[in-house]
Amino acid sequence: MPVAALTRAAVAAATCAALLVPLAACGSTGVDARPDGRRTVTDGATSSPSARPGARPSRFDRVPGVGDRTHRRIPSAARQLVAVYGDHADSADATVVLYTKDGTGWRKARSWRAHNGRKGWTPDHREDDKRSPVGVFSLSDAGGVLPDPGAKLPYTRSAAFQAPRHWAERYWNDFDYVIAIDYNRVRGVPPNDPVRPQGGSKGGSIWFHLDHGGGTSGCVSLSRSGMEYLLRTLDPELRPVVVMGDKARLRT
Repeated sequence: MPVAALTRAAVAAATCAALLVPLAACGSTGVDARPDGRRTVTDGATSSPSARPGARPSRFDRVPGVGDRTHRRIPSAARQLVAVYGDHADSADATVVLYTKDGTGWRKARSWRAHNGRKGWTPDHREDDKRSPVGVFSLSDAGGVLPDPGAKLPYTRSAAFQAPRHWAERYWNDFDYVIAIDYNRVRGVPPNDPVRPQGGSKGGSIWFHLDHGGGTSGCVSLSRSGMEYLLRTLDPELRPVVVMGDKARLRT
Protein backbone atom coordinates (compact mmCIF):
# COMPACT_ATOMS: atom_id res chain seq x y z
CA MET A 1 0.00 0.00 0.00
CA PRO A 2 1.39 3.50 -0.81
CA VAL A 3 2.76 5.51 2.15
CA ALA A 4 0.07 8.20 1.64
CA ALA A 5 -2.69 5.60 1.88
CA LEU A 6 -1.15 4.13 5.07
CA THR A 7 -0.96 7.60 6.60
CA ARG A 8 -4.57 8.35 5.69
CA ALA A 9 -5.72 5.05 7.17
CA ALA A 10 -3.82 5.73 10.41
CA VAL A 11 -5.33 9.21 10.74
CA ALA A 12 -8.84 7.90 10.08
CA ALA A 13 -8.39 5.09 12.60
CA ALA A 14 -7.26 7.55 15.25
CA THR A 15 -10.21 9.82 14.52
CA CYS A 16 -12.63 6.90 14.74
CA ALA A 17 -11.25 5.97 18.15
CA ALA A 18 -11.69 9.53 19.37
CA LEU A 19 -15.26 9.98 18.14
CA LEU A 20 -17.84 7.56 19.47
CA VAL A 21 -20.53 8.77 17.06
CA PRO A 22 -18.68 10.25 14.06
CA LEU A 23 -21.69 10.63 11.76
CA ALA A 24 -21.80 14.32 10.84
CA ALA A 25 -24.62 14.19 8.33
CA CYS A 26 -25.11 10.88 6.55
CA GLY A 27 -21.61 9.39 6.82
CA SER A 28 -19.18 7.83 9.28
CA THR A 29 -15.46 7.66 9.93
CA GLY A 30 -13.01 4.83 9.27
CA VAL A 31 -11.06 3.34 6.36
CA ASP A 32 -10.42 -0.22 5.18
CA ALA A 33 -8.43 -1.33 2.17
CA ARG A 34 -10.31 -1.99 -1.05
CA PRO A 35 -11.06 -5.71 -1.41
CA ASP A 36 -9.44 -7.64 -4.26
CA GLY A 37 -12.64 -9.45 -5.19
CA ARG A 38 -15.77 -8.16 -6.88
CA ARG A 39 -19.23 -9.59 -6.91
CA THR A 40 -21.76 -9.60 -9.71
CA VAL A 41 -24.89 -7.57 -9.08
CA THR A 42 -27.98 -7.73 -11.26
CA ASP A 43 -28.90 -4.31 -12.60
CA GLY A 44 -32.49 -3.60 -11.62
CA ALA A 45 -32.35 0.15 -12.14
CA THR A 46 -35.58 1.77 -13.24
CA SER A 47 -35.36 2.96 -16.82
CA SER A 48 -36.87 6.17 -18.04
CA PRO A 49 -39.05 5.81 -21.15
CA SER A 50 -36.20 7.16 -23.29
CA ALA A 51 -33.89 4.38 -22.04
CA ARG A 52 -36.06 1.47 -23.21
CA PRO A 53 -34.43 -0.85 -25.74
CA GLY A 54 -34.93 0.44 -29.28
CA ALA A 55 -35.95 3.93 -28.18
CA ARG A 56 -33.73 6.86 -29.15
CA PRO A 57 -33.12 9.08 -26.10
CA SER A 58 -33.93 12.76 -26.45
CA ARG A 59 -31.01 15.12 -26.91
CA PHE A 60 -30.88 18.48 -25.13
CA ASP A 61 -28.58 21.41 -25.88
CA ARG A 62 -28.42 22.01 -22.11
CA VAL A 63 -29.51 20.16 -19.01
CA PRO A 64 -33.32 20.46 -18.69
CA GLY A 65 -34.60 22.52 -15.77
CA VAL A 66 -31.27 24.27 -15.21
CA GLY A 67 -31.11 28.05 -15.60
CA ASP A 68 -28.26 30.27 -16.75
CA ARG A 69 -26.61 30.88 -13.36
CA THR A 70 -26.57 27.19 -12.43
CA HIS A 71 -25.58 26.12 -15.95
CA ARG A 72 -22.49 28.33 -15.86
CA ARG A 73 -21.24 26.34 -12.87
CA ILE A 74 -21.23 23.03 -14.76
CA PRO A 75 -17.62 22.28 -15.78
CA SER A 76 -17.17 22.19 -19.54
CA ALA A 77 -15.21 18.93 -19.19
CA ALA A 78 -18.12 17.08 -17.56
CA ARG A 79 -19.54 14.28 -19.73
CA GLN A 80 -21.76 12.71 -17.07
CA LEU A 81 -24.21 14.64 -14.93
CA VAL A 82 -26.58 13.53 -12.18
CA ALA A 83 -29.40 16.03 -11.70
CA VAL A 84 -31.33 15.96 -8.43
CA TYR A 85 -34.60 17.83 -8.89
CA GLY A 86 -36.17 18.55 -5.51
CA ASP A 87 -39.95 18.91 -5.62
CA HIS A 88 -39.79 22.23 -3.74
CA ALA A 89 -37.64 24.07 -1.21
CA ASP A 90 -39.16 22.46 1.89
CA SER A 91 -39.85 18.99 0.48
CA ALA A 92 -37.91 15.76 1.02
CA ASP A 93 -39.12 14.32 -2.31
CA ALA A 94 -36.94 14.46 -5.42
CA THR A 95 -36.17 12.89 -8.77
CA VAL A 96 -32.67 11.83 -9.79
CA VAL A 97 -31.83 11.85 -13.51
CA LEU A 98 -28.59 10.69 -15.12
CA TYR A 99 -27.54 12.58 -18.25
CA THR A 100 -24.62 11.83 -20.56
CA LYS A 101 -23.04 14.34 -22.92
CA ASP A 102 -22.92 13.42 -26.59
CA GLY A 103 -20.92 15.98 -28.51
CA THR A 104 -22.37 19.29 -27.39
CA GLY A 105 -25.72 17.90 -26.23
CA TRP A 106 -27.05 15.97 -23.24
CA ARG A 107 -29.05 12.74 -23.34
CA LYS A 108 -31.23 11.39 -20.56
CA ALA A 109 -30.11 7.88 -19.60
CA ARG A 110 -32.02 6.85 -16.45
CA SER A 111 -34.21 8.34 -13.74
CA TRP A 112 -35.30 7.36 -10.24
CA ARG A 113 -37.54 8.69 -7.51
CA ALA A 114 -35.44 9.81 -4.56
CA HIS A 115 -35.33 11.67 -1.26
CA ASN A 116 -33.22 14.56 0.02
CA GLY A 117 -32.92 16.33 3.38
CA ARG A 118 -36.08 15.90 5.42
CA LYS A 119 -36.49 19.69 5.73
CA GLY A 120 -35.74 20.35 2.05
CA TRP A 121 -32.94 22.41 0.49
CA THR A 122 -30.65 25.31 1.31
CA PRO A 123 -27.95 27.29 -0.53
CA ASP A 124 -26.17 27.71 2.85
CA HIS A 125 -26.02 24.23 4.37
CA ARG A 126 -25.11 23.98 8.05
CA GLU A 127 -24.36 21.04 10.28
CA ASP A 128 -27.56 19.26 11.39
CA ASP A 129 -29.93 21.62 9.56
CA LYS A 130 -31.57 18.56 7.91
CA ARG A 131 -31.46 20.25 4.51
CA SER A 132 -29.48 19.25 1.43
CA PRO A 133 -27.01 21.76 -0.07
CA VAL A 134 -27.95 23.38 -3.36
CA GLY A 135 -25.17 23.50 -5.92
CA VAL A 136 -22.95 21.85 -8.50
CA PHE A 137 -20.44 19.37 -7.10
CA SER A 138 -18.02 16.81 -8.51
CA LEU A 139 -18.36 13.07 -7.83
CA SER A 140 -14.99 11.51 -7.06
CA ASP A 141 -15.21 8.65 -4.56
CA ALA A 142 -17.46 5.79 -3.49
CA GLY A 143 -17.65 3.06 -0.89
CA GLY A 144 -19.92 1.20 1.46
CA VAL A 145 -20.48 -1.76 3.73
CA LEU A 146 -20.90 -4.21 0.84
CA PRO A 147 -18.22 -5.44 -1.58
CA ASP A 148 -17.46 -3.32 -4.62
CA PRO A 149 -20.20 -4.04 -7.22
CA GLY A 150 -17.93 -3.03 -10.09
CA ALA A 151 -17.65 0.70 -9.46
CA LYS A 152 -15.61 2.85 -11.81
CA LEU A 153 -15.08 5.47 -9.12
CA PRO A 154 -12.49 4.51 -6.47
CA TYR A 155 -14.40 2.29 -4.01
CA THR A 156 -13.59 1.77 -0.32
CA ARG A 157 -15.28 -1.11 1.45
CA SER A 158 -15.43 -0.72 5.23
CA ALA A 159 -17.56 -1.86 8.15
CA ALA A 160 -17.13 1.70 9.44
CA PHE A 161 -19.85 2.79 7.00
CA GLN A 162 -22.38 0.73 8.96
CA ALA A 163 -25.24 2.82 10.37
CA PRO A 164 -25.35 2.79 14.20
CA ARG A 165 -27.60 0.10 15.61
CA HIS A 166 -29.29 2.60 17.92
CA TRP A 167 -30.86 4.08 14.78
CA ALA A 168 -34.24 2.69 13.71
CA GLU A 169 -33.86 -0.60 11.81
CA ARG A 170 -35.11 0.90 8.54
CA TYR A 171 -31.89 2.96 8.40
CA TRP A 172 -29.47 0.07 8.93
CA ASN A 173 -28.77 -0.56 5.24
CA ASP A 174 -28.57 3.09 4.15
CA PHE A 175 -24.81 2.96 3.65
CA ASP A 176 -24.48 -0.43 1.97
CA TYR A 177 -23.41 1.68 -1.01
CA VAL A 178 -22.47 5.36 -1.01
CA ILE A 179 -21.15 7.90 -3.51
CA ALA A 180 -19.55 10.97 -1.99
CA ILE A 181 -20.86 14.34 -3.15
CA ASP A 182 -17.86 16.67 -3.09
CA TYR A 183 -19.35 19.18 -0.68
CA ASN A 184 -16.93 20.33 2.06
CA ARG A 185 -14.67 17.31 1.65
CA VAL A 186 -11.27 16.41 0.25
CA ARG A 187 -11.46 14.71 -3.14
CA GLY A 188 -9.59 11.48 -3.72
CA VAL A 189 -10.12 10.01 -0.24
CA PRO A 190 -12.78 7.56 1.04
CA PRO A 191 -16.28 9.06 1.47
CA ASN A 192 -16.09 8.72 5.27
CA ASP A 193 -12.86 10.73 5.59
CA PRO A 194 -13.58 13.28 8.37
CA VAL A 195 -11.70 16.31 7.00
CA ARG A 196 -13.97 19.37 6.44
CA PRO A 197 -11.99 22.04 4.50
CA GLN A 198 -14.64 24.73 5.17
CA GLY A 199 -14.93 23.83 8.84
CA GLY A 200 -17.30 21.64 10.82
CA SER A 201 -20.10 24.21 10.98
CA LYS A 202 -20.66 23.80 7.22
CA GLY A 203 -21.50 20.11 7.65
CA GLY A 204 -20.25 17.28 5.52
CA SER A 205 -20.62 13.59 4.63
CA ILE A 206 -23.18 14.48 1.97
CA TRP A 207 -23.64 11.30 -0.04
CA PHE A 208 -25.83 9.40 -2.43
CA HIS A 209 -26.94 6.33 -0.51
CA LEU A 210 -29.70 3.73 -0.29
CA ASP A 211 -33.23 4.94 0.31
CA HIS A 212 -35.17 4.07 3.46
CA GLY A 213 -38.46 5.55 2.30
CA GLY A 214 -38.18 9.11 3.60
CA GLY A 215 -36.08 12.23 4.06
CA THR A 216 -32.42 12.21 5.09
CA SER A 217 -30.12 14.32 7.23
CA GLY A 218 -28.87 16.08 4.09
CA CYS A 219 -27.91 13.30 1.68
CA VAL A 220 -29.73 12.11 -1.44
CA SER A 221 -31.13 8.57 -1.29
CA LEU A 222 -32.40 6.30 -4.05
CA SER A 223 -33.14 2.64 -4.70
CA ARG A 224 -30.54 -0.12 -4.41
CA SER A 225 -30.77 -0.78 -8.15
CA GLY A 226 -30.28 2.94 -8.80
CA MET A 227 -27.18 3.06 -6.62
CA GLU A 228 -25.76 -0.05 -8.28
CA TYR A 229 -26.33 1.47 -11.71
CA LEU A 230 -24.67 4.76 -10.79
CA LEU A 231 -21.70 2.97 -9.24
CA ARG A 232 -21.12 0.90 -12.35
CA THR A 233 -21.70 3.84 -14.71
CA LEU A 234 -20.10 6.97 -13.26
CA ASP A 235 -16.62 7.14 -14.73
CA PRO A 236 -13.90 9.47 -13.40
CA GLU A 237 -12.55 9.86 -16.94
CA LEU A 238 -15.90 11.47 -17.89
CA ARG A 239 -15.66 14.00 -15.01
CA PRO A 240 -19.06 13.26 -13.42
CA VAL A 241 -20.83 16.01 -11.49
CA VAL A 242 -24.10 16.41 -9.62
CA VAL A 243 -26.41 19.40 -10.04
CA MET A 244 -28.78 19.40 -7.07
CA GLY A 245 -31.44 21.57 -5.51
CA ASP A 246 -35.12 22.34 -5.51
CA LYS A 247 -36.55 22.93 -8.97
CA ALA A 248 -37.12 26.66 -8.43
CA ARG A 249 -33.50 27.35 -7.49
CA LEU A 250 -32.13 25.13 -10.24
CA ARG A 251 -34.03 27.20 -12.83
CA THR A 252 -32.08 30.34 -11.86
